[in-house]
Amino acid sequence: MKTQYAREERGIDGGKKVKGHKRHIVVDILGNLLHVKVHAANVSDTKSACTVLEGVIDKYPSLKAFSGDAGYRGTAVDFVVNGLGLALHISEKIEGKWAILPKRWVVERTFSWPDNFRRLSKDFEILPAAAENIIRIAMMKITLAKCV
Repeated sequence: MKTQYAREERGIDGGKKVKGHKRHIVVDILGNLLHVKVHAANVSDTKSACTVLEGVIDKYPSLKAFSGDAGYRGTAVDFVVNGLGLALHISEKIEGKWAILPKRWVVERTFSWPDNFRRLSKDFEILPAAAENIIRIAMMKITLAKCV
């Protein structure tokens, strides 16, 4: 979606073919949203993971470990292990066949839930903070619906 008059951060990630913003979420094992961060698409996943995990550990100091996929190797692993003193479990691809990666499906499933909301189906929001708040509102509605 074009936003030519937007003054907020936007970008293009050539590797993932994403234009605009990227979303990063941290969830618990049940898929409940703990933290969300929206930033320009041209920021690498490993760099943004450091800021996302810093925000999570400030809110939830009792966390002991994180799980992630292979995109978060390198800088993110060093930051979590050395900077935060926590464990980071990276899921590896299973060679030779297609398989669901353990624990990763929880995050992927949670990413799909808010896409049913019109405001989150495309990148309508100009401000990253507005997009984060819309995601939080959608996840509140989803969480309440799961409780009923």
